Amino acid sequence: MSDLLSRDAPGPDHNAPPLTVSELSQALKRKVEESFGYVRVRGEVSQPKVPGSGHCYLRLKDEDAALDAIIWRGTLSRLSIRPEEGMEVIATGKLTTYPGRSSYQIIIESLELAGQGALLKLLEDRRKKLAAEGLFEDSRKKPLPFLPTVIGVVTSPTGAVIRDILHRISERCPCRVIVWPVRVQGEGAADEITAAINGFNALPEDGAIPRPDVIIVARGGGSLEDLWCFNEENVVRAAAASAIPLISAVGHETDWTLIDYAADRRAPTPTGAAEMAVPVRLELLCNVQTRHGRLVQAVTRVLTERRIHLEGLIRGIPRLDAIVAQKTQDLDVLAERLSLGPRSLLQTKSQDLAVVSAKLNLDRFRRDIERHVQDVEKLAQRFARAAGRAVDDCTAKWESLAARLESSSPLSPLKRGYALVRDAAGVPVLSAAGVAAGAALEIEFNDGKVSARAEGGGAKPQVKPVRKPDPGQGTLL
Repeated sequence: MSDLLSRDAPGPDHNAPPLTVSELSQALKRKVEESFGYVRVRGEVSQPKVPGSGHCYLRLKDEDAALDAIIWRGTLSRLSIRPEEGMEVIATGKLTTYPGRSSYQIIIESLELAGQGALLKLLEDRRKKLAAEGLFEDSRKKPLPFLPTVIGVVTSPTGAVIRDILHRISERCPCRVIVWPVRVQGEGAADEITAAINGFNALPEDGAIPRPDVIIVARGGGSLEDLWCFNEENVVRAAAASAIPLISAVGHETDWTLIDYAADRRAPTPTGAAEMAVPVRLELLCNVQTRHGRLVQAVTRVLTERRIHLEGLIRGIPRLDAIVAQKTQDLDVLAERLSLGPRSLLQTKSQDLAVVSAKLNLDRFRRDIERHVQDVEKLAQRFARAAGRAVDDCTAKWESLAARLESSSPLSPLKRGYALVRDAAGVPVLSAAGVAAGAALEIEFNDGKVSARAEGGGAKPQVKPVRKPDPGQGTLL
């Protein structure tokens, strides 16, 4: 035993070179990748997360073990299903190691659900989620046009579905059909169907490609996995948001997908969708002919009734010539009365005037007028005498007031030889004591004014004696 240990275990002086941790990790990585190229692993998705890099990190586990997994960002965008917590899947990819944590992991390149039970659970969960958002409400569904001129069909261009739709439309009521070719199964089918629905809605009303009046999304029958693209969330949301009425015709009558709930109408088969989209042309023609016949009969009956009623009214109307003859005779009578009326009126008024003139006493009337004229003349004379007396009285009063005003005027004494002395400011000088020597004075006489200058100052001026005024006249100053 000691010899075996000595052969297998190198001693301290063994010449084998040591490996670095990185070299050992890289050797393990190459060994694992060479031994496990591509593998398919079945397990339950746990702790899926997508950080800012866009890569998806998760774990695949069963009852006894767990395996780290990663889905690169480019691969994640191409997957038909997104990994969710608790989803049982089959992952296909390459097994490798992660030296930074001394662990191994699988790089997933494709992902599929494991078994129909998992698909049904995912389908039910998605249906409840979209129903809670109100995408399946009946109030959001739009009515189909009665007679569309353009029909848009989203389906595979090579299958029997498009031939059945075209045949049934041409058989019932031919109209223009625009086919948007898409894949209806497999990877990328959901994105193409979504783009087709949005593309039809984005067409302008008057563009080169006419905008459809109704859209049919159709596919033949198949398994749940085959029809899975019509259960994708982006397809359902595009169908619910379509402004153009949309008919879903996916699978057979027993096949239900989520687009059937979001569509405005569900057809059991693609042929049934064509029958829903257009009416039967022959039935329309028969209906139009029937309605035309009923309309003609109704109009004829109304016209007949109106004609009978009009004839009855005509019989009740008198003849026009009789009405004109009667009115002509009335006009002749009125014209004759009009010609005789003025002459008869003049005669009558002349007679009335003669009677009034006979009753009227002209002499008495003339005497009354003369008496009133005499009274007016007397009143005029009295008025003239009174007016003269009033004028004389007013004149006397005016003269008396003028004389009194004249006697009260300060300028009246000037006529009797007195003079009025003012200083330079025009103020009357009342005493000699208030006059300074050399002061300028103004002396006003009855016939004008003269300027003077005072000599001396405060001295009593020498004045000539003047004749004493009449004591009865009074003095002004």
